[in-house]
Amino acid sequence: MRPLKNWLVVHFPALSSRDYVLFLIGQFVSVIGTWMQATALPYLAYRISGRPLDLGLIGFSNTLPTLLFALPAGVLVERWDKRKTVILFQAIMSIQAFGLAYLAYTNQIQIWHIVTLAFFYGSAVAVEVTARQAMLIELAGRESLPSAIALQTTAFNLGRVLGPLSAAWLISATGSEGSVFLVNGISFIFVIAGLFLARTRFKTRTERSRSLENEANPSQGMGSEFREGLVYIRRNAVVLSAILMSALLGFFGIPLLQQLPALARDVLRTALDTESLIAARTSSLYTAQGVGAVLAAFMVAYLSSANKSKMLLWGQAAFIFPVIALGVTAKMNLDLVLLAFIGWGTVTQLVTMNTMIQMQVPNDLRGRVFSIYFWALQGVAPFGSIMIGWIAQTWNVQTAIVAGGTICLLGIAFVRLIFMQRKQTSA
Repeated sequence: MRPLKNWLVVHFPALSSRDYVLFLIGQFVSVIGTWMQATALPYLAYRISGRPLDLGLIGFSNTLPTLLFALPAGVLVERWDKRKTVILFQAIMSIQAFGLAYLAYTNQIQIWHIVTLAFFYGSAVAVEVTARQAMLIELAGRESLPSAIALQTTAFNLGRVLGPLSAAWLISATGSEGSVFLVNGISFIFVIAGLFLARTRFKTRTERSRSLENEANPSQGMGSEFREGLVYIRRNAVVLSAILMSALLGFFGIPLLQQLPALARDVLRTALDTESLIAARTSSLYTAQGVGAVLAAFMVAYLSSANKSKMLLWGQAAFIFPVIALGVTAKMNLDLVLLAFIGWGTVTQLVTMNTMIQMQVPNDLRGRVFSIYFWALQGVAPFGSIMIGWIAQTWNVQTAIVAGGTICLLGIAFVRLIFMQRKQTSA
């Protein structure tokens, strides 16, 4: 048992922190519930309306709060206790899940309910994600930060596999999506309990004194603090290029995956389809994507010292080309393979960009810079969701997928070329 523990600590240093492990276990249970809901909710919405545009509208409502709140959240979370902030907003997210469960069980749920509660949930996420990412270094320490980021992503993507499978089974067993939402609401209790037991032992004295000073002067210098983060980004080519590429992914790439229920119901339909078969097919598509994501997360966690620039390039290629291929195929088995590559590429990109940014940024700028990165990734997504949903509604789902993948390819190639030229000029 001890040799296994030593091997784990050597290859995954963040596991040496008791506080980080407590958080990770609770987070893992919670993300299973989150992915259960993420599978059941669009399935329910598309079953109710049958309109791809509604899937885009839900995505818009879910990510619009990031556009509105992520940037001020980056300044605010540096003034608050990050652990307590995460606990508070995890509790708020559980309220949204219980609200969906009530509406589903009472057969009152409509598209406008889903859209409204998606905005409520997204508002909590816009603050919670920034606080949680900035909190990791306080739980695990700077040296273990790459490992902590990768392990958190591994837990998240294991949930991406287990969540859809559990959701499909639970819907079949109970006949109601409400059971999925109820389980998700309960799952938040585990991460909240883990954080109540954990302590931020790696929080530095500078961070503590800065937090106390900000609490005493809550309105002093917020604008100048935010501008300080922007100046840092503008001067750091690695961080700036990662943020620009994340914006392309957030606008044209990730919203494509919101159309999986339409892909399962319309593009891959068969003459023998029933609601159970469609639900199972939808779950399989999400699961295939999750399998690729888990493999990527494990690989990135194990290879935490690998060359980040090369890993990012591989992740982008593994995402873009399978996305374009997904738009020109209509075969279930091939689509499952393509979605596994897409899941691998998505996670490899996101973890690598996250790690590149967090390892570059000094502690007192981490919340602000990460909030801008998160804003670039998710803040533009509402408009991407609406655009992709409109293309799918006006033409078809496959046209939307090909268009999004092609724009990602051209945009990321352009950003890479610009920063390659800048690097050569500065050299």
